[in-house]
Amino acid sequence: MKELIAQYCKELRLGKNIVENYQKIQAEINEEFLLKLLKLEIENRRVSRKNRYLKQANFEVMKSFEDYSFENVQIPQSITLEELREGRFLEKKENLILYGPVGTGKTHMATAIGIAACNREKKTRFYRTATLVNELVEAKNNGTLKRFLKTLRKTDLLICDEWGYIPLDREGAQLLFQVIAERYERNSVIVTTNLEFSKWNGIFYDDKLTSAIIDRLIHHCHLLVFTGKSYRLEHSSIKA
Repeated sequence: MKELIAQYCKELRLGKNIVENYQKIQAEINEEFLLKLLKLEIENRRVSRKNRYLKQANFEVMKSFEDYSFENVQIPQSITLEELREGRFLEKKENLILYGPVGTGKTHMATAIGIAACNREKKTRFYRTATLVNELVEAKNNGTLKRFLKTLRKTDLLICDEWGYIPLDREGAQLLFQVIAERYERNSVIVTTNLEFSKWNGIFYDDKLTSAIIDRLIHHCHLLVFTGKSYRLEHSSIKA
């Protein structure tokens, strides 16, 4: 009987969780049993979906808000700490720009927000900006750019880490602009950077392109300013 149930579950693409746990369900009537069985399958699919989103997001390191210090983070009045933690800005298609010196916790926060988004079943992608541009250029060269852009469009949250750390050539800058432009008022972006807006022209080498990118990013945006010393230097094993 159990083997037959497993076969039917496989044909219906139901989770193995049903086969392993249906005998543990206690119910007085058939309808109650069916209800609990369906809830079990829904929860199993939610867990599988969250795990899949976390894997697809491609986070370099898993980070959370547990023990995260907001002491040196200036949060604007336009968003609350609770809204930030819960990612409510995603529902409004808003962006975040995390600005400040190297090592002050920008990537940690962006990752923690991204992981929280995955746990709320939001499709997320994490990229170092230079890596994203390289993949865009490669996709253009091998004829898969349209498919890659479509994948990016489907994400609820795109995280561009280390924005401006490496200058871009004209082709890379134009492709990155295309990504940002297609997300405008459709999906959210998080940018982490140590460059103020006035220096972004040094990334793109084109005043019009720089202005167009800034314009689309900041229209519906919250700017978080990070201050203080580098956490990595403060906790380095090399002591002066």
